[in-house]
Amino acid sequence: MKWLVLFAGIVLLGGNIYGVYDMYQPKVGPLGDGKVSAYVWISIFVSALVGILAIAQFFVLLAYDLRKKRFPRMETERFLLRQIEASDAQEVFHYFSQDEVMKYYDLDVLKDISEARKIIDNWQKRYHKNEGLRWGIATKKDNKIIGSCGYHNWEKEHFKAEIGFEVTPEFWRTGVMTEVLEPILKHGFEKMDLHRIEALYDPENIASRRTLEKAGFVYEGTLRKSAFEKGRFCDAAICSLLKEEFAK
Repeated sequence: MKWLVLFAGIVLLGGNIYGVYDMYQPKVGPLGDGKVSAYVWISIFVSALVGILAIAQFFVLLAYDLRKKRFPRMETERFLLRQIEASDAQEVFHYFSQDEVMKYYDLDVLKDISEARKIIDNWQKRYHKNEGLRWGIATKKDNKIIGSCGYHNWEKEHFKAEIGFEVTPEFWRTGVMTEVLEPILKHGFEKMDLHRIEALYDPENIASRRTLEKAGFVYEGTLRKSAFEKGRFCDAAICSLLKEEFAK
């Protein structure tokens, strides 16, 4: 698709350059009695602009594809950690449409698959803007997404980011996050140059607390009524892991 866009842009731009050149050759002379119609110039300007925009669009698509290919894929014993695509919307919708998954999430339960596509699009935009990373957790058996984990609120000037994750209920209590957190944390400290990784969770979310503690995170306190979610003010427990702690 992007090569077709480039070809169209070159044809449009090249054709206009040649057309202007040909109009002023001595053997032809300018159109009319020494003047080129304003309509002709408008036509040339518009088509040349379209050609330039098409070529620019090609480079945007090329940059998108190159960055997509560079997405840091990883794997563990049971799972592939890969970029989440629009084709994964059904799996993402499956678990984000369940009350037990969204109980402690800062989003309402999804009602339509289009909402899952929007979430995926936001994750991809954050990655392409170099504002964060979100890995899809896919089973090696069928490459189906069963959850996700990644970084947001990336403050590069302070060498820190916030981590978040979720897993579909069918895989709860099977050690999924314990298995995938290690390579993701390693990537954060070694590839993203983070010095501090922090996590916020609902104080009542015991499962998340235990998962983070097992990964080495240290509880730092509770931010009282720090967020307004789903019509109420909520507390948020905060914990963190430092680079020197992870290296031990």
